[in-house]
Amino acid sequence: MEVNCETDFVARRPEFQQLAKNIAMQIAASPTVNYVSVNEIPTEVIEREKSIEAGKDDLANKPEQIREKIVEGRIEKILKTQSLLDQSFIRDNNQTVDEVIKQIISQLGENIKVARFIRFQLGEE
Repeated sequence: MEVNCETDFVARRPEFQQLAKNIAMQIAASPTVNYVSVNEIPTEVIEREKSIEAGKDDLANKPEQIREKIVEGRIEKILKTQSLLDQSFIRDNNQTVDEVIKQIISQLGENIKVARFIRFQLGEE
């Protein structure tokens, strides 16, 4: 995982280190997380999820406009489960990971960004 800030001074602060540790635990505890934000999800993944949702049996008898709205709502929820920043924070379900990062930014007065991460699953090659 790579979490960036602007100065070494902030990187050494216990608040920043605790945030980085909490984000790492969040990633480890969230098997559906594959991307930092929804904006990073490739179009192919979004289109594949749309086709899966549109083909579900419970939508077969719905009018086209209603079906499209239902599919869009479902896709939005699916994409949020794949985005780290949109996840409910494991230590406080009332906040997202993005909101927790913004709190630390306001506390430390410096920009903080999760740049990237790689998640390994036991047994994967």
